[in-house]
Amino acid sequence: MTRVLFAPDGFKGSLSAVAAARALAAGWRSVRGDDETVELPMADGGEGTLDAFLVAVPGARRMPVTVTGPHGREVAASWVLLPPTVEAPEGTGVVELASTSGIELLDGDLRPLDADTRGFGQAIAAALDHGVSRLVLAIGSSASTDAGFGVLTALGARITDAERRDVAPGLRGVRTAVRIDVDGLRALPAGGVLVLTDVRSPLTGPAGAAAVFGPQKGLGPDDIADADAALARAAELLDTDAAHPGAGAAGGTGAALRAWGAELVPGAERIAELVGLAAAVTAADVVVTGEGSFDVSSATGKAPARVAALARAEGRRAGLIAGRIAPDVDTSGFDAAVALVALAGSAEAALGDPTRWLTVAGAELARRLG
Repeated sequence: MTRVLFAPDGFKGSLSAVAAARALAAGWRSVRGDDETVELPMADGGEGTLDAFLVAVPGARRMPVTVTGPHGREVAASWVLLPPTVEAPEGTGVVELASTSGIELLDGDLRPLDADTRGFGQAIAAALDHGVSRLVLAIGSSASTDAGFGVLTALGARITDAERRDVAPGLRGVRTAVRIDVDGLRALPAGGVLVLTDVRSPLTGPAGAAAVFGPQKGLGPDDIADADAALARAAELLDTDAAHPGAGAAGGTGAALRAWGAELVPGAERIAELVGLAAAVTAADVVVTGEGSFDVSSATGKAPARVAALARAEGRRAGLIAGRIAPDVDTSGFDAAVALVALAGSAEAALGDPTRWLTVAGAELARRLG
């Protein structure tokens, strides 16, 4: 009997990590019914991070909150309250940017100049109002390139232009900002703030927030240089290092939170520690991971890369399932890799019934690795 660990991230825009792990395991068992399957959904600081904490931490509670989404309308969201510990006697608040200010909330209606992170800041404020001793903030899947100005505004900072007027939301406001007044900014909780980033990108430059992630958020080729210059000015206003790893995460939200006093850490590593991934990999014979799109950014801190590294270190066979696998990406760290678009025949078909094709992919890996 083979023991198989399924530890995928979510398939953005289609299935959560929990649902993806379930479908992959079902597919594997359809071919190898006597094998033992273990499901351990992962996250890296992006969408699905709250679910990972809810699954992994006994006593974790979802706390509903209504915030202003990246489109300016109300969004029903939540944060997660973790039980008290010695380090956090009043509990820890886990807040996810994806569910409050994430790109999926725009439903394809990208707003490159106006989307902001205000809702994320409002959810953080709600956790602080509850009295948590510590914050864990997951900042993947952002809809905006607002340098985290929306977060800071929601937490009490005032950001103004040359005429001393409050700047507009989003990148539009970053372009005109000349002053940040932090007199009203909320204090960090006693236990501090840990920021889980899904990328380690700097704020500016060719590997920065505008150049790499701006096009995903609707910035055109002619907008990138202007946005990068605006982010460089934002770093000066925030008095923070634009080159710091993770400063460019979530359109510069990493830089703003670091300026607030938070610590930026790779999300995949910390979440892996939380859910006991290393022990689960050690106990398995085969490890299967995956995400919606496996590309060059997948190696910069995302969950599948972390899972694969642990599997290699333990000498375990590793399989990758992705919606698509970019042609220029190295998959040599896996013993087998399967793209749903190849199985389904097209991206449209794969997205149309992701549960079916993940089940088919699980069966295919069972034949290759079982």
